[in-house]
Amino acid sequence: MTAMSVLAIDQGTTGTTCLVIAKDGRVVGRAYREITQHYPAPGWVEHDAHEILERTLDAAREAMANAQQAGANAPVTIGITNQRETIVLWERATGRAVHRAIVWQDRRTAERCAALAPKAARIGELTGLVTDPYFSATKLEWLLAQGNNQARADAGELCAGTIDSWLVWHLTGGAVHVTDHTNASRTMLYDLHAKEWSAELCLEFNVPVQLLPTVVPSSGTVGRSTLATLGAELPIMGIAGDQQAALFGQGGWSAGDGKNTYGTGAFLLLNTGAHRPPSGSGLLTTIACDERGHPVYALEASIFIAGAAVQWLRDGLGIIAASAETEALAAGLSSNDEVYFVPALVGLGAPDWEPNARGTIVGLTRGTTRAHFARAALEAMAYATRDVLGDMREQGQVPFDRLRVDGGASGNNWLMQFQADVLGVPVDRPDMVETTALGAAGLAGLAAGVWQSGEEFLASRQFTRFTPTETGSASAALAYGGWRRAVRAALAWARDRD
Repeated sequence: MTAMSVLAIDQGTTGTTCLVIAKDGRVVGRAYREITQHYPAPGWVEHDAHEILERTLDAAREAMANAQQAGANAPVTIGITNQRETIVLWERATGRAVHRAIVWQDRRTAERCAALAPKAARIGELTGLVTDPYFSATKLEWLLAQGNNQARADAGELCAGTIDSWLVWHLTGGAVHVTDHTNASRTMLYDLHAKEWSAELCLEFNVPVQLLPTVVPSSGTVGRSTLATLGAELPIMGIAGDQQAALFGQGGWSAGDGKNTYGTGAFLLLNTGAHRPPSGSGLLTTIACDERGHPVYALEASIFIAGAAVQWLRDGLGIIAASAETEALAAGLSSNDEVYFVPALVGLGAPDWEPNARGTIVGLTRGTTRAHFARAALEAMAYATRDVLGDMREQGQVPFDRLRVDGGASGNNWLMQFQADVLGVPVDRPDMVETTALGAAGLAGLAAGVWQSGEEFLASRQFTRFTPTETGSASAALAYGGWRRAVRAALAWARDRD
């Protein structure tokens, strides 16, 4: 049993990472392949679905070969996690995509979404989502409107799906057309209450239901890879969208468990269990996984700018040479001296929602140094997280006693301690930050018997805990009031246009 391992496929927006993860939690094989970004028009973003497939297979074979060279046994199962909302339309008979995949970042259907404003409340009621080009439904509607695709779809000649569906279809030689609940919940075609495709929304977006994959639990056997694809017939037993996989990889399978991924922006998920919370304040309701991969509800929010604020200090202002400098700079100050940076470089999201807001720095004096800028950028991530989690706790109606974290900025010890002080709860950082791949491995490995329980799956992981201190929490509470004052200043500037 100790030699058992799982192949985790993490297909992301910029590339595919494949890891072979052993029962004891070690990564025994690894490979990565970048994918090409296509920008055919302003605001349009596409991927070549066949390139995604080819490079995913290359990375998977290399990771398994590396594991074998390291003396590890072949994986017993496959887990897949993927960039969400990106949609592919392909021929049922040949498996050939009829158009490039339209990526989650693509904005070509903004006009269509604006026209749906009278129906937005109903769409939100069904899906837990806002009516936005981010999600898959209007992208798929656009694909079907090209050429004779609608007629072919109506005739049953085409298939559609998110990237997980595309990969599973080809890994199984076209035998299986499925997606899981987490990915389905991001399409704007899925009924959150019924936990199935919505006939009403399929009719709204001209999507024949037979075009869509069967929705299955995130953990359990869905098919087997073929010899032609991976050189081995391995059961595919785990599927989840990237953010939900990260939540699972962090052990966030119970109501009240939350995680924050600090990347360019920040992605927060809070598991609310069997309780479907109301959407609102810019929060989305989505599907996550319980300990066995069955669907539960979660609240999700995105902070537009997190680590990107530090990148701006480095690349835009040149006041730091590397992001890692910010930790010592921030720690070198006894306080922020009431200098605040509201990093609304692309507008403000939840909970204030002001697209016309722009980056605002307040409290500058002759004594302000680059250390204040660095500290203000780090503090902004912690304050914005408190802003969103406050709404999540209220709407989710679940206890919340810790935050698990990952992503690049989570490596900053000063920020993690400050985050704990701002929230007043412990912050746990795992030793393995590739939590999306780890979550996919966990979902597959639990179904395959590599791990007998979620606790066993997490047993090999080590967490660094940052515990709020009495002095730090009191100081952070006062500083948070200054942050809200700075946000109000940014909002006033955005809205005073006379």
